[in-house]
Amino acid sequence: MGNKKPNQNWNDLRYFLAVARAGTLSAAAKQLGTEHTTVARHIQALEDELNSRLFHKSNSGYGLTDAGARLLAGAEAIESAYVVAKAATSSEGQTIVGTVRIGAPDGFGSVFLAPRVRTLTDRHPELRIEILTTARPFSLLKREVDIAIAHSSPEQMRVVSRRLTDHRTYVYGSRAYLNAAAPIGAREDLKQHPFIGYVEELLFPPEISFSDAIGVEPRIRSTNVLAQLHATLSGSGLCVLPAFVASGYPTLLPVLSEQVSFTRSYHMHIHEDHRRAAHVREVAAFIAAEVERSRSLFHAPTAISAAAPHSACR
Repeated sequence: MGNKKPNQNWNDLRYFLAVARAGTLSAAAKQLGTEHTTVARHIQALEDELNSRLFHKSNSGYGLTDAGARLLAGAEAIESAYVVAKAATSSEGQTIVGTVRIGAPDGFGSVFLAPRVRTLTDRHPELRIEILTTARPFSLLKREVDIAIAHSSPEQMRVVSRRLTDHRTYVYGSRAYLNAAAPIGAREDLKQHPFIGYVEELLFPPEISFSDAIGVEPRIRSTNVLAQLHATLSGSGLCVLPAFVASGYPTLLPVLSEQVSFTRSYHMHIHEDHRRAAHVREVAAFIAAEVERSRSLFHAPTAISAAAPHSACR
């Protein structure tokens, strides 16, 4: 790449990768912590160096040209080599330093993981944790996250995966709602009650929705399980919730827990370039250990179900 110094070439490629993944200059600049004019300058420098146009510019953003698509593969290979080389300098006795970004479904990320990470950051004061919680999948190949927690096995190549745990979901209602509503003695009775559920067309993966399996049409919908939780706590109706989410709320009672429940799985995915990095490896080990230590939490209807004898018939 001409007479540029190696670090200058890598900087240009780093900006190129950010734009290719983010789709706009402003989004790439936000990722890199700089100004969009700086990003544009590096892209222009790279195009001048290669004498090729790398992006199609439109109102919707930046799309790769054929030359840009060819460069992308090489740039990602260089990036991977850099990550591996950096990880190889780590040693077991080295202080754990850096930022680890974790992408997870909102229930797992917000309810299970977030309250527990203080143990990890207290243990490693120079470690920074970022938790992204959303229903959509995260791309490890695009470096959106370092660790992805998902409901399914990876569909991306060069991803190292491990199954964390199965988890059970049950129908729940608030104690106040169940005391005032018509009795629930059989599965068919559920159709007489308002339900809270997901916005189907915005759901990923679709198998985490349970409306069809139960045969109900939710009256209140959200893409966020915490919104569903709080609607249920308010007495708006019944909702299918993960056991580990509902267990923290004594006013929630399981409904027909012996008859209606669903089992799903959580998997942890890491790009193979990152698995040797000490800080990523430490966080991944912590997540796996916390899940193992709390395994019963993912299966029981609630921690108080045995103390609520009327819940089994409601």
